[in-house]
Amino acid sequence: MPFRIALSGLNAAAADLRVIGNNVANASTTGFKKSNAEFADVYAASTTGVSSNAVGAGVKISAIKQEFSQGNIDFTNNNLDMAISGEGFFRLSDNGATKYSRAGAFGVDREGYIVNSENLRLTGNLADANGSISNNLGEIQMTTEDLDPSATSLVTMSANLDSSQTAPGVAFSRTDASTYNHSTSLTTYDSQGNSVLQTLYFQKDSANTWNMFSYLDHPTAGGLEMIPSGGVTGDPVVLAFTTGGAINTATPGSGQVAAYEDTTVAGFDDIVGSINVSGLTQFGSSFGVNKLVQNGFSDGRLSGVEVSDEGIISARYTNGQSQNIAQIAMANFSNQNGLVQLGDNTWAETAESGAALVGSAGTGALGLIQSGALEGSNVDLTEQLVSMITSQRNFQANAKIIETADTVTQTILNIR
Repeated sequence: MPFRIALSGLNAAAADLRVIGNNVANASTTGFKKSNAEFADVYAASTTGVSSNAVGAGVKISAIKQEFSQGNIDFTNNNLDMAISGEGFFRLSDNGATKYSRAGAFGVDREGYIVNSENLRLTGNLADANGSISNNLGEIQMTTEDLDPSATSLVTMSANLDSSQTAPGVAFSRTDASTYNHSTSLTTYDSQGNSVLQTLYFQKDSANTWNMFSYLDHPTAGGLEMIPSGGVTGDPVVLAFTTGGAINTATPGSGQVAAYEDTTVAGFDDIVGSINVSGLTQFGSSFGVNKLVQNGFSDGRLSGVEVSDEGIISARYTNGQSQNIAQIAMANFSNQNGLVQLGDNTWAETAESGAALVGSAGTGALGLIQSGALEGSNVDLTEQLVSMITSQRNFQANAKIIETADTVTQTILNIR
């Protein structure tokens, strides 16, 4: 009798409805991946195989597979909310055990670790003290410490010195504007982060030669002359130009970095400066500075966090500086359907999934990371509702088989 066959059909339809119900229930779950029930027919078989005229014995669930298609990306106001655009999973640490997730709703716990709502810690390649990303894979921890100041050691400039200017023909004096042709200033920093005004003076000496003098207006020590390396007080850096107006790289002190001797200030580290003058020219146009930058900065407090498309997390400070903290580690698998579901939007690798292929966002087959966004569920409610109707019809049809079989059985029992 077909009771058992119809019962297997009822069980299969009920299981399909449970899968659909789970999909619908998680339609708004961040990073959720919908599942599909797969079925297989059943035939009675012996050691010699299945008979050619065998009648099927019903249906069974062969697998419930997840579909790892991309979900919609919704934007948020939290920089630590992250969505993966493309392939890959976030790599999370659960007290040393590794789990994987597509849900990127992260925050910071009281110890500074980046965690999700289940306190699983995000992992990545950590940066060293200089902000360089290393190969040290570990749990990412934010820092709230101030960024120490850094004294200026290099000034880089690009400027044009007016070749039509005449040489003053007198000894240079920073207090007498008639003794030099041009000047420009910028803010530099000492070892404690104090701002120090540095002024560069340019005095034409001959047709293709200029003298450059550098002075610091230190808030503690006052005016300080920066003496060129190997020179004495009052010596300039001599800048030579070609007849075409370019810096003459063949002349010592020109077309390269002009270094200065230590400038001692009581209570501070010695100020040692260099000026990259390779960007200087001598053309017949007016004096103009195109670039004037230095590499020092004052101390700074943490003001925010940024995450790049490649998953590099950097801290932003009030002094305008930023420093890398880590680069988020991502993982992919040769067989994603081999992953085992652990709940809480996480998976674990198995022998069927293969070992995790760990890398950085944007490398290989791994997707990019969108900061300030979350990946939504990939459940299509319209599709699920249509599937629900189909499963309901299957359930009703199998129930009708049982009803019909019962009627046939009752007819046989009524035979006199």
